Amino acid sequence: MGTNNETWVKEFILLGLSSDWNTQVSLFVLFLVMYLLTVPGNILIILLIRLDSRLHTPMYFFLTNLSLVDVSYATSIVPQMLVHFLAERKVITHVSCAAQLFFSLGLGGTESVLLAVMAYDRYVAVCDPLQYSVIMHKGLCTRLAVISWVSGSTNSLMHTAITFQLPMCTNNIDHISCEILAVVRLACVVTSSSEVTIMVSSIILLMTPFCLVLLSYIRIISTILKIQSTDGRKKAFHTCASHLTVVAMCYGTTIFTYIQPHSGPSVLQEKLISLFYAILLPMLNPMIYSLRNKEVKGAWQKLLGNFSGFTSKLTTG
Repeated sequence: MGTNNETWVKEFILLGLSSDWNTQVSLFVLFLVMYLLTVPGNILIILLIRLDSRLHTPMYFFLTNLSLVDVSYATSIVPQMLVHFLAERKVITHVSCAAQLFFSLGLGGTESVLLAVMAYDRYVAVCDPLQYSVIMHKGLCTRLAVISWVSGSTNSLMHTAITFQLPMCTNNIDHISCEILAVVRLACVVTSSSEVTIMVSSIILLMTPFCLVLLSYIRIISTILKIQSTDGRKKAFHTCASHLTVVAMCYGTTIFTYIQPHSGPSVLQEKLISLFYAILLPMLNPMIYSLRNKEVKGAWQKLLGNFSGFTSKLTTG
């Protein structure tokens, strides 16, 4: 216990989405179903890429990392949220709250950088296809993936350390999880410097990759428009369509949330955006890459065909 009503709390209470029991039960069922689709969907994408040699390319190496980020992000938030839907007291310990903030923020930052890396991969594939295998060699792909993970984790570690050094006036977090802006609002001290730090870090970790994505797609679109064949243009655009869809969903909501903390969204909007990242986006990503990608659909068909042949041998044998 500090002075001037400053308190170093040992646990937090998450207020969640609703206090109505029936609403909470309905949300529990809905989000449980979505989570049960998210985890197997992303794990199956990872296994499919590992099992099919035709998918052992840079694009699918990065997609494996993206699926790992998505399933980890969802798992860092959703199980605790599901438990709280059915709990009378929605308590999370100080350590668990810090861990949740670290992992969710770190994985979000990793995904932001990873999407920029994937945009560069698509840029090379479309704009310099003859040199693609030379430029996007295994060593470079590994380094780019490591940079994505390290940059997201480093940024998250810095924010987590700064946030949980603040003395708190209350332990009631008006959110579904230990989201950084929601936790900072609990501080007894002036948090303008912390919010400026969040904004600057967001500009570096979000806007820099976003600008790289934008530049990559400007060059990609410029190259596609120069292709004389209509089929060639469609094929070139198709290689980028899935990634471009995910980029539009991911960066749009992230920038809307974090770049301007003071004039940003309401608390309810922040909760809905967090739900989008924790549940909807991780669930949609495997579908987007599966439904819009011929290689992935072909790999699914091959895998299902092999499975059907294996079961047929078992039944006839």
